[in-house]
Amino acid sequence: MNTSIENRQAEERHARREALNDTRVWCVYARRKYEEPLHEIGNVMADDVELARVYARSIYDEFGWIEMVLIPRDCIVTVIAS
Repeated sequence: MNTSIENRQAEERHARREALNDTRVWCVYARRKYEEPLHEIGNVMADDVELARVYARSIYDEFGWIEMVLIPRDCIVTVIAS
């Protein structure tokens, strides 16, 4: 294979890997009733909060949630590790 093609492919793989690393993981919490606590229903990957909102609403729309919140995973602090 041509060295310039190999270099370009390696650069593209690196760029995709860097783009993935720049994407934040957002934990999605929701509840269906006011008397329920929020509980984690999943997560989404998005570059910013607006995109994370869109993803969360479209992916986790199976119930009539009364509240749904997003928390950046990198903001979660472990108090006791399992």
